[in-house]
Amino acid sequence: MTRVLHRTGVHDAAVDTDPHWRMHAVCRSIGDYLFFAAPGESSGVRARRERAAKQICTTCPVLMQCRAYAHANPEPYGVWGGMSEAERNATSSTPTITGS
Repeated sequence: MTRVLHRTGVHDAAVDTDPHWRMHAVCRSIGDYLFFAAPGESSGVRARRERAAKQICTTCPVLMQCRAYAHANPEPYGVWGGMSEAERNATSSTPTITGS
């Protein structure tokens, strides 16, 4: 059975000038189920899922590139760069990437 995700992010070459960072993302080998909400997900399940996703993000070598991408595009759904959509919406500035 294929799961439908609420992912609307589109690669924007003007914003994401070096998409190769994605090749190094820890989440590539995990799957979307932790990073995006399932339809009808309860708040308790959401909180546990987001905590688990954010924990994975803390080990990711491209955390800041991911976070900057999500802020710049902006990604309306999911955990990106260790931040939920609510956390990204609460911040008004785009993080700066230092180094690669």
